[in-house]
Amino acid sequence: MTQAQALLHGDETDVFGDAGYQGVDKREENLDVPVTWHVAMRPSQRKALPRTPGGEMMEWIEHAKASIRAKVEHPFHVVKNLFRHRKTRYRGLAKNTAHLLTLFGFASLVLARRWLLAPDGQGAS
Repeated sequence: MTQAQALLHGDETDVFGDAGYQGVDKREENLDVPVTWHVAMRPSQRKALPRTPGGEMMEWIEHAKASIRAKVEHPFHVVKNLFRHRKTRYRGLAKNTAHLLTLFGFASLVLARRWLLAPDGQGAS
């Protein structure tokens, strides 16, 4: 949470974070940042939501936040689990950066293969 300000590049209007970022909007360095913070509820709070229309609406909102975060986290899953890149040796910043950029480029291709190889003509030709 202390590095949330460093992760912003300045053109954001909405920022999504997991439950570890709760309270980030109240921190002194983020008070004047013109973004809307969408931070997930803690799992125990989410389980305790009442089964009323208001509680169902809050559950729907939390599900929407989670689905947006999942789209960002999926390439990391591919790099770490499919490509087995869990530890990084220090080879120099340039080599490590090139290696990670290559892995994430391949991860994009792995994730896009469903559309690239689509038999209905929607993919690349």
